[in-house]
Amino acid sequence: MSATNNEYKPGTMDDLYDESKLTDSIKEVEEKWKLVPAFLKCRGLVKQHIDSFNYFINVEIKKILKANERLTTDVDPSFFARFTEINVGMPGLVEENYESVTITPQKCRLRDMTYAAPITVNIEYTRGKQVVQVQDVLIGRIPIMLRSSNCVLTNKTHEQLAQLGECPMDPGGYFIVRGAEKVILNHEQLSKNRIIIETDPKGFPCSTVTSSTHERKSRTNIVMKHEKLYLKHNTFCEDIPVIVFLKGHLHGADDPSYHHCQQRPLDARRQGLLRQQAYRVERPARVAAL
Repeated sequence: MSATNNEYKPGTMDDLYDESKLTDSIKEVEEKWKLVPAFLKCRGLVKQHIDSFNYFINVEIKKILKANERLTTDVDPSFFARFTEINVGMPGLVEENYESVTITPQKCRLRDMTYAAPITVNIEYTRGKQVVQVQDVLIGRIPIMLRSSNCVLTNKTHEQLAQLGECPMDPGGYFIVRGAEKVILNHEQLSKNRIIIETDPKGFPCSTVTSSTHERKSRTNIVMKHEKLYLKHNTFCEDIPVIVFLKGHLHGADDPSYHHCQQRPLDARRQGLLRQQAYRVERPARVAAL
């Protein structure tokens, strides 16, 4: 009896979706090629680009605004301006007659335009003793990635894509800037806010951590020189012995006010004290070496 279309066929793509075979080890290297079509079917080649861009315009951009939401001035201490909300709209264009129209990627290609969307914010500021609120203030435009959440091609059928002049098989994941298609290249970088321990070119152990927030970034290294541990930071001109840094940072730990101050970043005065203590420790060693 011949096998029907619904029957299982060993040695075919059905093996990838057989739950009893998912945990089996791959015995031959030639069988690994079956993982490629399964990955392309589940993830595709540009899904990581689209997901990253969607997270940026929907979540990350709001966090950046939250970290820099308040503006003040030294001229008038009572004045302030605060951003309350930020939104990225749909791609559009303002024509010469001041009419706002929706644009498509194909129009941008033909007219050498940028496929971009407006960025609007809600602002409240003081005017005398009153607090004024303004809605949907345009602060700029941002290029929109094709097939992202704010793209006009999202959730369109093949027929609708053909009417818009787009190829139904185009996965998206790129931008259109001045009529040219641009793509973001991936690059590898160290994980942020994680302590990474490795060995330096001389074979000594060292640790590195890249601290990153929405407000600032810094890099801290613990290296070994002359059989001693040193702290290297981008705000210090010279390397500081770790014990000196700990002594300066933990100075006054028995004081009740220490627990209130320990979370503050190093100011200029504390950095100067650390440099002085480091010089006092290093100076006898330098004199002895001479």
